[in-house]
Amino acid sequence: LVAVVLVAALALQMTVQERDRIAAAQPALLPLLQQLCGPLQCTVGPPRQIESVVVDGSTFSRLRGDAYRLSFTLRNQAANEIAMPSIELTLTDAQDQPVVRRAFAPTEYAGGTADLARGIAAQGEAQVKMFIDASATTQAGYRLYLFYP
Repeated sequence: LVAVVLVAALALQMTVQERDRIAAAQPALLPLLQQLCGPLQCTVGPPRQIESVVVDGSTFSRLRGDAYRLSFTLRNQAANEIAMPSIELTLTDAQDQPVVRRAFAPTEYAGGTADLARGIAAQGEAQVKMFIDASATTQAGYRLYLFYP
């Protein structure tokens, strides 16, 4: 009896942990997963697949003074929608050494028109434009790194 209870608890734990992937693979289970997440205070969203997201066509251009605009496209190469990743921006000096590093959550860079709950559509893309104040630094380049916290 203890073994059966432990196996059931393990199955429940795995279901909660993998809820996003299960919902993407079996959309009919979405209401059940949402009910399961209610008391556990979790949410069901698009799965996180960092290997399926690429940065395409990034530019870092000076607007005026120390104000810059960073523009890039996040491209989803997966056959399903995926969650918006967080972005780490690193400004580098002439020797390509980090000067300043900052992480941005999707709520900080995606803008008010993006539907963060839906993520990036299957085989879709998301255009991103950010305005950066680099008055405290001298930089010669930049790097972008995508990750899920």
